Amino acid sequence: MPTWLIAGGWGLLAGSALLIGAFIGFFAHIPQKVVASVMAFGSGVLISALSFDLMDEAFNLGGFDATALGFLGGAAIYTGANWLLSSQGARHRKRSNDLQVSEDEQSGSGMALALGALIDGIPESIVIGISMIQGGAVSMVTVVAIFLSNLPEGLSSSAGMRKAGRSAKYVVGLWSGIAFISGVASLLGYTLFSGFSPDIISMITAIAAGAVLTMLANTMIPEAFEEVHNLTGLITVLGFLVAFVLTKMGG
Repeated sequence: MPTWLIAGGWGLLAGSALLIGAFIGFFAHIPQKVVASVMAFGSGVLISALSFDLMDEAFNLGGFDATALGFLGGAAIYTGANWLLSSQGARHRKRSNDLQVSEDEQSGSGMALALGALIDGIPESIVIGISMIQGGAVSMVTVVAIFLSNLPEGLSSSAGMRKAGRSAKYVVGLWSGIAFISGVASLLGYTLFSGFSPDIISMITAIAAGAVLTMLANTMIPEAFEEVHNLTGLITVLGFLVAFVLTKMGG
């Protein structure tokens, strides 16, 4: 099987957790404290993965300058895109409570939610493909970390969408599309950047890491803290530890 197709398959697998989480969040009516706890755990998983896997790989490939430039650039790009979409109704897209706005309250908010979900998922999916450039083997730590973090993202967001009056068709369609695009992003991450220099690959990896960390600070961690308060830090640390162990086992 071609390596580019395998890359797409791994991205699709990681992205499928969004759809699984969406089904659970929309139909199971899980208590918000449970949803928020899973969000905190997923945040810790991603923080660990981007610290010990993504940033370390970026530094090894391109050194400090390319890594730092990409990391700050990713944060700036995500911040700008998030600010724009938030003003269109996607500010609380990962909230499981009743803060999400409906289409009646703000026209175009459905599209903003979709685009917001897209910018949240694309950077981490691209990294899966990039991780296969060196030797053709995927970083299993990255795949597992993204899968574990995508599950609560889909769960929390779809619970909030249900409370905002979004239909099951909209929610399932949205997350099915995002899962598919995640696979395409991983495929493109491998095919588009295979011929680039280590410095460029380093920068792209760091851009993704910066975007992911900014997303966590802007969306997932605030959602968790709003519900579980003082337990947020402990749960996040547990998620961090799980991913840290995975990193060491993978190494």
